Amino acid sequence: MARWWSIRLWGAHLLGLLCVSIAVGMGAWQYDAWQARRAAERVDLTHAEPVPITEVIGPDDPFPTAGLGRPVDVEGSFLPEGTVLVSGRAGADGQDGGWVVTPITVGDADAPAIPVVRGWVAEGTELDALPAPPTGRVEVRGWLQPTEAGSGTDEDPNDDVLPELRVADLVQRVDQDLYGAYVVAQEPLAADASAGMAGATLDQLPEASRFTGLRNLLYAIEWWVFAAFAAFLWLRYVRDATSEPVADGTNDGADSGADSGADSGADSETGGEPVVRSEP
Repeated sequence: MARWWSIRLWGAHLLGLLCVSIAVGMGAWQYDAWQARRAAERVDLTHAEPVPITEVIGPDDPFPTAGLGRPVDVEGSFLPEGTVLVSGRAGADGQDGGWVVTPITVGDADAPAIPVVRGWVAEGTELDALPAPPTGRVEVRGWLQPTEAGSGTDEDPNDDVLPELRVADLVQRVDQDLYGAYVVAQEPLAADASAGMAGATLDQLPEASRFTGLRNLLYAIEWWVFAAFAAFLWLRYVRDATSEPVADGTNDGADSGADSGADSGADSETGGEPVVRSEP
């Protein structure tokens, strides 16, 4: 092992470490670029041009994957009797509080409704202290989100405070059918803002396309494969340079065989006895 660190191999070690380090670093850079592009696309989808909610989801439709975080416009009438407070929601500064949620019809007064997160209030705020939603036909712009399906337990089913925003808990409070989704209003209504209600933070972000930044990911894999190949060549070279030479015994064997054959032939001529030659 000591031969691996001989001075004559320092150049090979330096070149190997340099190639592997550069390849690993370039692969990490491309991987970070892949993640950054996907994160940027997720945020960009929340800033897309709003569309009417009826173009994204219907009252009986399952939640579309492409609709997650999509800005939508809802035009209809609020249903004040369905107003609830969803607890356990942190504000923009991390303060404990809850969401004020009121369903709004998608269309006329008898049409199916979708819950709307009107805004956020600090913990301890009573719903009775907040202004009622406006009457008549209104338009709300917000981000579409799937209904929650957690396992939170409502400690008091008779009050207007819910642990999670589930359609199953709201459908009993209104006469209309409810969409299997909800909308987070981008800005509180004027009356709600005057009463101190803040805008709710977007709970979920849309998924990025599986092909977003794919080239960066492939580049990262390519660089890491090159790093592995460079490490293989480096170790192979060092192993060959430090291996023990193998002695070649071919000629020695041939010579010994020849000598043995000569001796045997001589012995056979004399019957195995030494030959004594006399001088003339």
